[in-house]
Amino acid sequence: MNNPIRRTAIISLLMMALLLGNATYSVLFRQAGLYNNPDNRRVRVAEFGQNRGAILVGNTAIAASEPADQSSFKYLRTYSDGDLYAPVTGFYSYLYGRSGLEQSYNSVLSGSDDSLFLQKLLGLATGQASEGASIQTTLDAAAQQAAAEALGTNTGAIVAMNWKTGEILAMVTSPSYDPNTLSTHDTKASESTWKALNADTTRPMANRTVREVYPPGSTFKLVTAAAALENGYTAESLLDAPDKLTLPTTNTVLGNTMDCGGSKITIDQALRVSCNTAFANLGRALGDDKIRAQAEKFGFDSAQLSDLNGVASRFPSDPDVPQTMMSAIGQYDVAATPLQMAMVGAAIANDGVLMKPQIVKSVRTADLQVIRSYSPERQSVAMSSANAKLLKSWMVSVVEDGTGSPAQVSGVTVGGKSGTAESDGQRKPYAWFVGIAENPDVVVTAFVESRASSLNESSSSRLAGPMVAKVIESLT
Repeated sequence: MNNPIRRTAIISLLMMALLLGNATYSVLFRQAGLYNNPDNRRVRVAEFGQNRGAILVGNTAIAASEPADQSSFKYLRTYSDGDLYAPVTGFYSYLYGRSGLEQSYNSVLSGSDDSLFLQKLLGLATGQASEGASIQTTLDAAAQQAAAEALGTNTGAIVAMNWKTGEILAMVTSPSYDPNTLSTHDTKASESTWKALNADTTRPMANRTVREVYPPGSTFKLVTAAAALENGYTAESLLDAPDKLTLPTTNTVLGNTMDCGGSKITIDQALRVSCNTAFANLGRALGDDKIRAQAEKFGFDSAQLSDLNGVASRFPSDPDVPQTMMSAIGQYDVAATPLQMAMVGAAIANDGVLMKPQIVKSVRTADLQVIRSYSPERQSVAMSSANAKLLKSWMVSVVEDGTGSPAQVSGVTVGGKSGTAESDGQRKPYAWFVGIAENPDVVVTAFVESRASSLNESSSSRLAGPMVAKVIESLT
């Protein structure tokens, strides 16, 4: 064999080895990722020929597959109350793939997950068609409906969570969209809807509860108050609370929306009347590192609820003194999801223990056999039990005697904190309310991208507080 032939043979063998190696690697390590990639049109065609599992609220299907005899596909994905549950279910479309739980639990819904191997073998043995598994969510139908009605036509979001377990009870965003318009087998209609939804300036497909961050305004004072208690401040500690405060090295003057009740006040009083100058001075005294550390214990700077591809809320990394003072009142570059602020309230209500948010309770086969269940999981200890109980009592005072009175619910002890957030100087202010209740053990965050030209703590509470109260009432 001459040298040219030998070299050609060696190169051919190497190329064959690399080809076999890549094929083996793909089968062993890339198969699941390739299969579940929403852009894999070939897999999607096969999936539309299978009976996809349902997504359940209680035992009621909010997403299911129905036989489609008059279509090139065997099944059509349908959504009952599509607009209501769209932030959770997401969509399942031939043209545009999947989102929400349809994406994150695609392998079990489609029946391709390894946990369904025995069921697939049984189907092959009996000749029965393969069926996907069902997902049972943690949502409460009454709370979900109440949240949607409370939010109404306002642009914003409401999320409710059991603070003892971390289970999401309601997750609503407005405006919303109907996933049925994307799952249709009429591809031209689906394409038209997709273009319209993406061109809509109100962003109906945005999941504002976990995928969007906003300045939390005065609701962040809960984090600053927690940081103070965890760093030696007490119920008797006094804060400087001038009517106006010029931020150091700037010409910026920070004011209050109401009388703080004195030039020196307790943290309790500052929280009750949402005194900006007192909390700005507290932020300066604590420093950004201590506030950031406290925020991170509540979940900031980490993505939450991966089932819905949640994003991380943030506290600024290296603010100067004026920026730290503004951050302490939830302004400057502080940004949070409504879920994150619910997590802050949840940890305070649960004696300082933060439970990991979860929205899926179990995965069940077509014959209702549970193949996977999810138990409550502790995420962190955000603060000591004693300090959490003290801060919780202050939140109750806010609702009973302070700015949070619109969130009162007859027969239920409710604590809370309202918030007004200036955004980027161009948008109108945002309204927030974080409410906690006992029996039912729930935390509710309402967020409204207000259409009002101006808001203060009182008007934000009047706007968002009743929304929180309505969700709490639905669970009693």
